[in-house]
Amino acid sequence: MTIHQLSVFLENKYGALCEILALLAEENIRIVAATIADTSEFGIMRIIVDDPQKAYTILKSNNVSANLTDVLAVVTAPPAGSFAQTLTHFTKAGLSIEYMYSFVAGGKAILILRTNNREAAREVIRRQNMEYLCESDLPALFTE
Repeated sequence: MTIHQLSVFLENKYGALCEILALLAEENIRIVAATIADTSEFGIMRIIVDDPQKAYTILKSNNVSANLTDVLAVVTAPPAGSFAQTLTHFTKAGLSIEYMYSFVAGGKAILILRTNNREAAREVIRRQNMEYLCESDLPALFTE
């Protein structure tokens, strides 16, 4: 029910993002989804890739500050309002969304979520019979 997300810390300097992306490209790591948040001193790139363990090893061996985090990948319907409807279930359960981003694959909208309580969030997903992705589902996203 969870997938690994890479969080990569980037210096706010010219070319830093391209260097990271080039390292991953050289090893044929495919990026499924990405988001970047920045401050005046550094940025945090959060990415979902097709082989997170390999990507993590590559980054660490190149002295890149990165870590792996478990996040939830919940599938929603594409119509307007579906994100709100999905998130309402977590809110009603008393869960806070720490961050969220999304992507579309195979005609499905997928929310990447990190909550203040992963186990309680998993229970919400089970109780509401929500569709979700596991890490083993990621490579298939490139063939749909």
